[in-house]
Amino acid sequence: MLEFALEIASFLIKAVVIVGSILIVLSTVAALALKQKLADKNFKFTNLSKKFKKTSAALKKQMLTDKEAKALDKNEKKENKKKTALKPKLFVLDFNGDIKASSADSLRLCVTQILAIADPKSDEVLVRLESPGGMVSGYGLAASELARIRQADLKLTVAVDKVAASGGYLMSCVADTILAAPFAIVGSIGVVAGMPNFHRLLKKNDIDYNVLTAGKYKRTLTVFGENTEEGREKFIEQLEQIHALFKKFVNKFRPSLDMEKVGTGEYWFGEDAMEMGLVDRITTSEDYLLEQMLKKEVFHLEYQEKQKLIDKLKDSAAAVLYKSPFDFV
Repeated sequence: MLEFALEIASFLIKAVVIVGSILIVLSTVAALALKQKLADKNFKFTNLSKKFKKTSAALKKQMLTDKEAKALDKNEKKENKKKTALKPKLFVLDFNGDIKASSADSLRLCVTQILAIADPKSDEVLVRLESPGGMVSGYGLAASELARIRQADLKLTVAVDKVAASGGYLMSCVADTILAAPFAIVGSIGVVAGMPNFHRLLKKNDIDYNVLTAGKYKRTLTVFGENTEEGREKFIEQLEQIHALFKKFVNKFRPSLDMEKVGTGEYWFGEDAMEMGLVDRITTSEDYLLEQMLKKEVFHLEYQEKQKLIDKLKDSAAAVLYKSPFDFV
């Protein structure tokens, strides 16, 4: 009897060990799967063509009788079976620019994904761009990310429904084709810089403010120190250098532009911008998408990274402390 009990106990121990091992393996696999899922969760990929067709079909059926709706379903199934050839793809990205061009990093990640799967022979990228401009370094980087698409020989189209000025136009000019709505604001190829100076106020209240630098032009203009004429002249020289780089960059991608006319810092509305050669076609992004859906499969790609409140506060503080005085605005 004791021997039988020992055998039962041994069997139960082995069973527990086996079941435990299986659970560990399953939990490890589940953890790896979850980790993989979390690694990609920030990317949202939507088939706009299917979404549009589904919505249109639902609306059509609302206006038909039950018999007509069934006939429509039957016809759609037949049409779907006939479509065996793969359509070219149109990848849609959105760029809503702030003063720092904060979306440049998300743009970089999306461009990298698209370049990994797109076919340069048939596919296209459409960027719906809205920006009044901002910091030179941020928009310079964002424009360089779009230039990667051109360098990969992939067709790039930029659509401006409201505004693409200064840094926004620096990005737009990279495109093969620039679309603009009739009243979209385009251009403003110029550079601006400004800062207050409290030196006289401090002096009036017997407050000294010392700036220690190594390098003759480490600080040309300051907020609290006494600004010199030499410092102002150097600051203006730096502005001119950035403006020259801006015009050179635009001219590289749109060599037919008369830079004497368009490089003045002025902006134009859609129709006038097309006459100046700043844009290529007057249309909205939505009309262009509807047009392209007839011949291409349209996908929307976005990268959504949830930022914690503390990180947002850190970024805001950093922007105040390290903000460049030079802006494409």
